[in-house]
Amino acid sequence: MKTPKDNLLFLFFLIALSSCTTKQPLVDNEGRPLIIRSGTIDVDLVETTPVVFKNKVYRYEYVRKGYWGNNTGDSYFRFVDTETGKPTPSFAKGFHLGSAFVHNEIVYVTGVDIWDGEQIHFFASKDLVDWDHWLALELPGFGIFNTSMTRDEEGFVLMFEIGKPDERSGERFTANFAKSKDLKKWEVLSPDHNYAKDRYTAPHCLRYLDGYYYNFYLEAHDGYEMRVVRSKDLIQWEASPLNPVLKASDEDKRIANPNLSEKLLEEVSNAININNSDIDFCEFNGKLVINYSWGNQRGEEFLAEGYYEGTLQQFLLGWFPEE
Repeated sequence: MKTPKDNLLFLFFLIALSSCTTKQPLVDNEGRPLIIRSGTIDVDLVETTPVVFKNKVYRYEYVRKGYWGNNTGDSYFRFVDTETGKPTPSFAKGFHLGSAFVHNEIVYVTGVDIWDGEQIHFFASKDLVDWDHWLALELPGFGIFNTSMTRDEEGFVLMFEIGKPDERSGERFTANFAKSKDLKKWEVLSPDHNYAKDRYTAPHCLRYLDGYYYNFYLEAHDGYEMRVVRSKDLIQWEASPLNPVLKASDEDKRIANPNLSEKLLEEVSNAININNSDIDFCEFNGKLVINYSWGNQRGEEFLAEGYYEGTLQQFLLGWFPEE
């Protein structure tokens, strides 16, 4: 018969066993958080965002006019259930680029009305079918491209990519920032809130954790590769000592979608790959679902999927190990 002391010792044993078997995030040979590349899932898709909505993973997609499966004659947005491959009804006809964000069981999508334009629009839905729409920012003289949103202790932070005006962008393309408490009224931060005007640093994915903003961006280096920097104030930035996050690899050409046609498979096989760009990700069941694009950065573009066996916190902190 077990005594209370025996039960207590058994409890301590279980706690010790749990601490010994806690899953540690994997790293590559150089200590980087290990991104496992599953392979290509589509062709002619670039700007995508995986999100968790109602305990399912959906992939936001910006479907360009020239996408192989687009017969509408115009661009549009949609979500795809990653488990079934089934798309939601399309919305935002004629809009471009964009990214998705989920907050309080509402899905928000940001996008632009034209490439290199002056407006940022918001779309919001509780069911991925019916969408509200409003103009969030109108910035005369700006040229706006990709957007990404995150949340900090004070509200929401929007990162938007600009190519003009010259005094704010410097070398195209550059991250600028805006803040809002209600997603309706936005304040554009001063020009010193940027990354970075001295070279090509096209921004794509913004995250926030424990006082730091993390900007995953595209740098023109040895082709084009994803890198990450972080900042406490969106002014002074610290580069990861483990950069790059992703660079072109033969593994990008693996086929992760068995439904691709022979024609599309041939395009993948013959493609030139000098680019890994447009990374975005979400955490689901203790690991990160990752989307990114690869190709030649001149119009031949492919959508790939990967994953990281760890949490969002582990992934972000993994790029900035304590010395």
